[in-house]
Amino acid sequence: MTAEERQRAIVRAARRAGSVDVATLAAELGVARETVRRDLRVLEDHGLVRRTHGGAYPVESAGFETTLAFRTTMHVPEKRRIAAAAAELLGDAETVFIDEGFTPQLIAEALPRDRPLTVVTASLATAGALAEADNTTVLLLGGRLRAGTLATVDHWTTRMLAGFVIDLAYIGANGITREHGLTTPDPAVSEVKAQAMRASRRTVFAGVHTKFGAVSFCRFASVGDLEAIVTSTRLPTSEAHRYSLQGPQVIRV
Repeated sequence: MTAEERQRAIVRAARRAGSVDVATLAAELGVARETVRRDLRVLEDHGLVRRTHGGAYPVESAGFETTLAFRTTMHVPEKRRIAAAAAELLGDAETVFIDEGFTPQLIAEALPRDRPLTVVTASLATAGALAEADNTTVLLLGGRLRAGTLATVDHWTTRMLAGFVIDLAYIGANGITREHGLTTPDPAVSEVKAQAMRASRRTVFAGVHTKFGAVSFCRFASVGDLEAIVTSTRLPTSEAHRYSLQGPQVIRV
C-alpha cells in the first residue's frame, strides 16, 4: 500500500466512524504509529482531517458532509452547554430563526416557554421538537428537503425568508475562520443561511470547538457580521480573543 492509498483509507475510516485512533490504524494498516501520525499531518494540511490527541476526526468539505443523525452522537455535552448559553442571549426577541443542525435544535429546545415566541426554521427536526411547545408558533420553511440534514433549501426557502423581518438568528456553520468567515459545503444551504442573516436584526453563531479553523466550500458570512459567538472552553482563550477583535462577543462555556 502506497502512502496515498493509505491516506485514502484513513479518510474513509474517519468518515465512516466519525474519528480514528492512531494505534488502531497502525494495527489495521500494518505500519508504525509514527507513519500514521505522519499521514494524519499530511491529511490535516490538505484540510481533510483535524488531529486530536491520539487520533483525528474528518473535516466536512465540498464533497463530504455529516448527517444530522451522526451529529447527535458527537460532542453532545459540549453542544448542550453551548445551546443553553446561546438561548440566554434571546433578550426581548419575539421572532427567532433557528438554523439546521443538532446544536441549533438544542438551542430551540432551550428557549423559554413562558412567553410568546415565533420560531422560523428550515429544519424538520427542530419544527417537530417545538410543535407542541407552549407559547411557541413554528413557521416551517418550504423547499427541497435534504435527506442527510432533514432541512429545506433552494429558492422556495429563501423566498419565504425574504418576506420576514426576524429579531434574532441562531446560525450554525461547518467551519469558521477569521480569514474566510463562516462556510458550509453546499451552495443551496449557504444561500439559506445568508438570507436568514439578511432578514435578521441580530445574529448569533453557536458551534463546538471543532468548527474553528475549518473551511468548507461556500462562504456565507464574515465574523464581523455576528453579534456573538458561543462555543466551549475547548477553544483557547487566545483564539477567542482574536475572533472578538473582529467584532462579536465571544462566549466560552
